[in-house]
Amino acid sequence: MEKEVKILAIESSCDETAASVVVNGRKIWSSIVASQVEEHRKYGGVVPEIASRRHCENICWVADGAMQEANLTFEDLDAIAVTYAPGLIGALLVGVNYAKGLSLATGKPLIPVHHIRGHIAANYIAHPDLEPPFLCMVASGGHSHIVEVLDYTHFRVIGCTRDDAAGEAFDKAARAMGYPYPGGVFIDKAAQTGNPKTYPLPHPKVDGSPYDFSFSGLKTAVLNTLNHAAQKGETIIKEDLCASFQQTVCDLIAGKLMLAAEEFGYKKIVFAGGVSANSGLRARLTAECQKRGYEFFVPPLSLCGDNAAMIGAQAYYEYLAGNFAGADLNAVASKNIE
Repeated sequence: MEKEVKILAIESSCDETAASVVVNGRKIWSSIVASQVEEHRKYGGVVPEIASRRHCENICWVADGAMQEANLTFEDLDAIAVTYAPGLIGALLVGVNYAKGLSLATGKPLIPVHHIRGHIAANYIAHPDLEPPFLCMVASGGHSHIVEVLDYTHFRVIGCTRDDAAGEAFDKAARAMGYPYPGGVFIDKAAQTGNPKTYPLPHPKVDGSPYDFSFSGLKTAVLNTLNHAAQKGETIIKEDLCASFQQTVCDLIAGKLMLAAEEFGYKKIVFAGGVSANSGLRARLTAECQKRGYEFFVPPLSLCGDNAAMIGAQAYYEYLAGNFAGADLNAVASKNIE
């Protein structure tokens, strides 16, 4: 019988304070997320100082709640895991210092987890039979990567954004159109009733780097469309602009991901990160993979955004690989997944 490795995971890289107990990287025994979206919405985006303060206020009760929900004591745990990179440095420090203190107090080993690795691992929970190697598109508010997942703890980035991430572009375009933060969900909803051919938008390319993304110019094109219409006294049909924007993002992501799959020989494709909740992208990638006979994996909406269960899932494989940290573990704002 397989030993049950029980890990308490902590996530605090942005504006969600989260804790979860995950068993053997695949089973969630508890998951609690304290979101700050409503507070940051009034500012149109995440305010790092406010986020850090709220993490300080929430971290203890969130972790205690996860342990109670799992019906465990700290003595029952095999390890404690924490997101240490990348993210907002002040926010990360709250989780890292809490986890280090807990590790010291309980004598349980400490596992440092890279946030993007965690997003990929959300698919291990959702799809128990999924195993590397596979090709993964990770798209969120801060990241847009095409990653070769060679095995559970070895990765190779073959493409990434040169400027704005996909989620960042969604939020900035949405704000320009008057939608509240976070704007991606509003664009997604409006796009479903819009005509994507009304407002032609550019498909930015990065010279010499076929798998890299550039979303900044696309966001600027939306701003220019809005400004030109305002100057001429014309009315913008927001549903159509949303549909045009979303379809262009779909074209960029699906095009590069399928090209990479063909060149590198992958027939198992995974989608992860907050932007993987977008219905247009999910449908487009599903269709593209079906057309080619590829397997396609995407997490449920509950595991697309930041959460600690995904950190606990990746932590199990870091645990098996012996990737532990000591009391000198520090938070890192920017760090490659490799």
